[in-house]
Amino acid sequence: MPRLPLRPRPLSDLERTVLEHILSADFAGASALRSQLDRTEVVALWAPGSASVNLRVREPAHHAAMSAELVPVDAHVHDQSGEYIGELLVWTDRGATLAALEYSWLTDEMPSSLPRVDQVMVSVR
Repeated sequence: MPRLPLRPRPLSDLERTVLEHILSADFAGASALRSQLDRTEVVALWAPGSASVNLRVREPAHHAAMSAELVPVDAHVHDQSGEYIGELLVWTDRGATLAALEYSWLTDEMPSSLPRVDQVMVSVR
């Protein structure tokens, strides 16, 4: 899927809060990824109106030592009634720096914003 490049901008409050929530899980590399948040910027949207974004970490950055590009966290999104409606995925660049925040949804319409953290249940895979 082609991405829509943006002029690099800082994380929004909601993007940062969601990333902090997901990265609060205890997995190898989590601390290094959390330390990158102050240097992380949004560089592209995945589609018009999408909540999914590509990220870039400005150097110098403390690189994570992860074996995979997908952060090993289940971040399930539930609506107000408790129904599972999607998940959030955090991607890294070669397992070292934050590269994307993806909102994968099961609803009929694409979400236009990230969920509140009280809607996201986080657990390590």
